[in-house]
Amino acid sequence: MIKNDTKELLSRGIQNIYPTKDFLENKIKKGEKLTIYLGIDPTGPTLHLGHAIPIKKLSEFQKLGHKIILLMGDFTAMIGDPTDKMATRKQLTHEEVMTNLKNYKKQASNLISFSGKNKAEIKFNSKWLGKMNFKEVVTLASQMTVQQMLERDMFREREKEGKPIFLHEFLYPLMQGYDSIAMNVDGEIGGNDQTFNMLCGRNLMKTLKGKEKFVITMKLLEDNSGKKMGKTENNMLTLDDSGEEMYGKIMSWADELILPGFELCTNVSFFELEEITRDLPKEANPKDLKMRLAREIVTIYHGNKKAKKAEINWEKTFSKKEIPENVEEIKIREGELFVDVLLNNKIISSKTEFRRLLDDGAVTNLETKEKIKDYNAPIKPGTYRIGKKRFIKINR
Repeated sequence: MIKNDTKELLSRGIQNIYPTKDFLENKIKKGEKLTIYLGIDPTGPTLHLGHAIPIKKLSEFQKLGHKIILLMGDFTAMIGDPTDKMATRKQLTHEEVMTNLKNYKKQASNLISFSGKNKAEIKFNSKWLGKMNFKEVVTLASQMTVQQMLERDMFREREKEGKPIFLHEFLYPLMQGYDSIAMNVDGEIGGNDQTFNMLCGRNLMKTLKGKEKFVITMKLLEDNSGKKMGKTENNMLTLDDSGEEMYGKIMSWADELILPGFELCTNVSFFELEEITRDLPKEANPKDLKMRLAREIVTIYHGNKKAKKAEINWEKTFSKKEIPENVEEIKIREGELFVDVLLNNKIISSKTEFRRLLDDGAVTNLETKEKIKDYNAPIKPGTYRIGKKRFIKINR
């Protein structure tokens, strides 16, 4: 492995490395074959671009010959990670969790390889956490203090506001930390919002196994309000989105996301990344760079052909004000309400969203140019724009 490989591996997209960058770099230079994992709690039915950032870094380790594990938190997802949450998470059943993760492997396979000599491995933490008896849980709990737990920002904020903190939420970092013990890994990777949980695992490894586990925290892709892009914030780009959906969502990003988007979500070279960083401030209109960003990301998940098609459709729709190809067609019955048709066909996620779209004047019949304003309006045949990026054709 050449020096530049190590430089990019240990810097691009990375927030911090524990205990130090030198510690991990020395291991790599010695030729050690490391085992590193990423844990994902399947709290939703699809992976999103936020998950893809650490998965992509995991793939870089895999390509250099290191062993990688994608850990499905099928047990921890039932408990609920309190990270960044000002209220307790809803607890899921195991059946709900397993349904959520059924397509994760397929989606992750765009980034990591599950075949060949050094194939990625999938594990499930219910295999060990589900078998622990109460004595083992108490013994594990004795490794951390309440004071250490209360160092977490969200617990301090909840305490100030008089909001409840449940005991099972205290147990979550210990359970995630125990994953490292059970798999006897060398290191863990995750978003920087998972730092507390990952360092809990590092401390447990040192105490219980006498082993120095390294931790890599990745930068988060944040929107212009400073919120991370993900399921909770309702602004996520999912790995299940079509090429057109991905492209359109990226083109709606704030310009401030162009640089982190290239760094965290694309395969452009380190050299190109430095060029973009240098040239972006000089751009009066960064639209072309954003179009390239969208094309690069869509290519990773859908291939070059579909990325080009998505770009052509976007240009037709937004640059030339045309209707894109392959608009979804929906058949209706006489008297059906607009809101019910959109909900039943998953064009919108809630009646509240429909009301907000109406208030914004964002539901338009493109043939008559009429804006839909009545919440209880029956739907009529025609081609409609729903918001900025969604189009439907209604037939009887």
